[in-house]
Amino acid sequence: MKKLNWGARIAILYGSFMALIIALVIGSMKQDSSLVADDYYQQELVYQELIDASKNQATLSSPLAIRAEEHEVYIDFPEEMVTAMKSGNVYFYSPINKLWDHKVEFNNSNPLVSVSREQLVNTRYVVKVDWEVDGKRYYQESEVTLN
Repeated sequence: MKKLNWGARIAILYGSFMALIIALVIGSMKQDSSLVADDYYQQELVYQELIDASKNQATLSSPLAIRAEEHEVYIDFPEEMVTAMKSGNVYFYSPINKLWDHKVEFNNSNPLVSVSREQLVNTRYVVKVDWEVDGKRYYQESEVTLN
């Protein structure tokens, strides 16, 4: 078997590099590059309100507790929110696929909000809870992984 000279080895190296770059470009063209949110600009304009609501949530005795069970995902509110009338939204945001996102509205004094697992996909979610009590707004983000 004949050994390759240094010129042929460099040509093989460059050819392999080009093949790798072409494969990466083709692979990247097949990825879904949709926006995380269609109204991202409007969301950015009201972001300061979320910062203030997060500060309000930090003053509570404890954060929201989010637990996933076999058929339901439960969101427990802190003690001072047990009898208060709350209205708000629970937004399950999937960083993997926006088709898996799910939003639930609630309006009650129940200290426990539940969401059926049938409406969710087994994946990692960022759970964004935005609620209001007596005109004061609260906001918390937590991660939960459904298996």
